[in-house]
Amino acid sequence: MSLKAVAEALLVPPVSLLLLAIVGLLIERRYRAFGRFIAWTGLLVLLALALPAVSGGLLVALERNLPLTPPPDAPPQAIVILGGDAQRGRGLLVQPGLLSLQRERAGAALYHQTNLPILVTGGPLHPGEAPIAALMADSLQHDFQVPVKWVEGASRDTWENAHLSAVILKAQGIHSVYVVTQAWHMRRALLAFAGTGIIATAAPTHIDNAPTPLPVDFLPEVSAWRVAYYAMHEWIGCAWYALR
Repeated sequence: MSLKAVAEALLVPPVSLLLLAIVGLLIERRYRAFGRFIAWTGLLVLLALALPAVSGGLLVALERNLPLTPPPDAPPQAIVILGGDAQRGRGLLVQPGLLSLQRERAGAALYHQTNLPILVTGGPLHPGEAPIAALMADSLQHDFQVPVKWVEGASRDTWENAHLSAVILKAQGIHSVYVVTQAWHMRRALLAFAGTGIIATAAPTHIDNAPTPLPVDFLPEVSAWRVAYYAMHEWIGCAWYALR
């Protein structure tokens, strides 16, 4: 496991908030007021992120104002599908996960609409495994009957997805593409493409409706923490990419 993966697991909420509360309790004996403040802050924010109204709102905000319409003077010449997750089957068999399959389905639908060539990008998720791009390319061809023209299998994150794909695309004379990924991941993906010289038009798997919270959305749910993790991971990533 890489240092980056460890940092993401421990520092991205909600886990980081639990660690913050533990730190507050540990220092409470020596720094009573400060320790209690830290502990209560961690616990209260952790509780807030367990509310679907809060976690869902953070996620949906990422999906607003995406460039869904290609520029008239630079229509897309290819479709880029970003690598997602993977899951283990029987034995050591690895196959695309749910997020990856959603991207494949959206990319396949876009291919049938446009007949544009497809590039799939994504390196191995774990040492010794096949690149996620190779797994998704195989799935696209066998499960969706959609051909994949280029496979970029060395990138380790979204930033490298964009930059290594740009090298392949420019060599083919391509300077405008559709980018396929989840809507909540799209903002960071577009930031990654912004410095590559490739014009990227968003082609998200789907866009969530604007939140209209019901009373039940203010009751804690364990699943809301997963949504909060995705949302906070993306907001932190967007801030980092903007600085980068």
